[in-house]
Amino acid sequence: MKPLFTIATVTYNAEATLERTLKSVASQDYARIEHLIIDGCSKDHTLSLVQRYVEENQARHNIRLICEPDNGLYDAMNKALLAATGDYIVFLNAGDCLHSTDTITALAEQAQWTKGGHRHPAILYGDTHIVDNDGNFLRRRRLTPPENLTQKSFLNGMLVCHQSFYVRTDIAKQEPYDLDYRYSADFDWCIRIIRRANRRRIRIVNTHLVLTDYLNEGMTTRNHQASLKERFRIMTHYYGWWATVIRHFWFIIRAIVKK
Repeated sequence: MKPLFTIATVTYNAEATLERTLKSVASQDYARIEHLIIDGCSKDHTLSLVQRYVEENQARHNIRLICEPDNGLYDAMNKALLAATGDYIVFLNAGDCLHSTDTITALAEQAQWTKGGHRHPAILYGDTHIVDNDGNFLRRRRLTPPENLTQKSFLNGMLVCHQSFYVRTDIAKQEPYDLDYRYSADFDWCIRIIRRANRRRIRIVNTHLVLTDYLNEGMTTRNHQASLKERFRIMTHYYGWWATVIRHFWFIIRAIVKK
């Protein structure tokens, strides 16, 4: 039996960017996909797009819509965690796309899944391309995944894009997003997932694949300063104040050198 992948898409008034995300999932040549769409009661044509998507693709993938008010992005993502039934979960939000039609197939091969096994990788991660509003390639993501991902990796920033970070669902359910963070709860979540995997000595696998085409203007990008402040708080929590300050001096030097 091959693993079931849950792809969770959180939406609210996302009609401008959602369609290419839906087409990206629909185009996958891998059959065992659960697509959860968590909508915060959109007032535009988002739900019409979802309904058409369900009608055209329900026979290929298991598509489920949860439409109800929420308390923001990360509250909606926690709802997805609770509802997910797949073996792995990833969050692919409106505007973001799976990189190619065989992305999930390639991931399934690297998971080396066997029915009843308990040592499957905790995390499958890879690289990310940045795209514009029309889905055109702009560049590789500036921060690239390390060869070996550890809990200390995020001292250098969010080296793995959240959308290219596939987590075993049983582990993900044990680490809900912290709603005290409005813009960087994904940064905190990834660190906690890695720490849990390390404590349980479960493998973390670098797929060496480009997994995601990421829309350039995500929520964190639009709220850049607030996100940076939250990330500083998160880093001091996990790595200590001095290590975080010293690392931020290095960030400043690195930015100046690159100019």
